[in-house]
Amino acid sequence: MSHLPASPLRPVLRVDFPGERLGRGKIALLEAIRETGSISAAGRALGMSYRRAWQLATALNTMFGQEAIASQRGGKQGGGAALTPFGEELIRRFRSMENKAATALQEDLDWLDAARRPQEPAKDQEPQS
Repeated sequence: MSHLPASPLRPVLRVDFPGERLGRGKIALLEAIRETGSISAAGRALGMSYRRAWQLATALNTMFGQEAIASQRGGKQGGGAALTPFGEELIRRFRSMENKAATALQEDLDWLDAARRPQEPAKDQEPQS
């Protein structure tokens, strides 16, 4: 059961390994590959360059003992990419860790949100009454 935050504040999870890290960008790329079936299409969907998408995919496939993405070069069937069972589990566990962190920190996030200075309305918007 996911606990929805009462405040708009949310923690951002990043796991630092020696010399590399796992965070929202790599997990979002995995999710986009699942949806598009392609590393380059996933990168486009996320607004990242072809080169950056492939760099992140390569990093994901080399930072663990097993690959997260299985890719196939172009040819008669065309290229493509799919998540391995490990890639699917990586997404599931990362999202689970995010939910656990948000739940554990909710009381403190609510306190921080209540202590924030009110935000000024944007200059092109009228103040709400």
